[in-house]
Amino acid sequence: MADIEIKNKKGKRSSKSISKKLIRIDLTPMVDLGFLLITFFVFTTTMARATVMQIKTPYDAAPDDEICNSCVLTVLLDKNDVIYYYEGNFENAALHKSGYGSIRDIIQQKKKALQFTQRDKSQFTLIIKSADSSSFRNFVDITDEVTINNIGRYYIDELTAGEKLKMTE
Repeated sequence: MADIEIKNKKGKRSSKSISKKLIRIDLTPMVDLGFLLITFFVFTTTMARATVMQIKTPYDAAPDDEICNSCVLTVLLDKNDVIYYYEGNFENAALHKSGYGSIRDIIQQKKKALQFTQRDKSQFTLIIKSADSSSFRNFVDITDEVTINNIGRYYIDELTAGEKLKMTE
């Protein structure tokens, strides 16, 4: 039991002063009320649920999942927040250099270009390839761009030898 006891000080004037009675305050109900409130709030709050982002790899593609060359944008992640990208097939494409500040505009321009060629936006496909020297933060940033731009078809793949060679030039 928790108590607070206040005692009178006895000194020279104790005989002249009014005698005070001992005050005893029981804090047990206050502690019980505190624990009841804590348990109430613990049981009534909802815990944050972890959200998982689905990641597709080229091995997840169904055999009937055909990708047109004009619908593909391939993004190559490199060190120092540098992004290389090309459209279509690698053998016929020119490699462009960009950064994370402009990749959203590049993706949106590619989607608009698909509309002009009478293609559906849902056919747009983004292929993400990360170099060994790129950081995990770069990968998270590009997957955030996938979510922001509402890209339905994207794949994660490994760099080919030709892509690695062109990135170092």
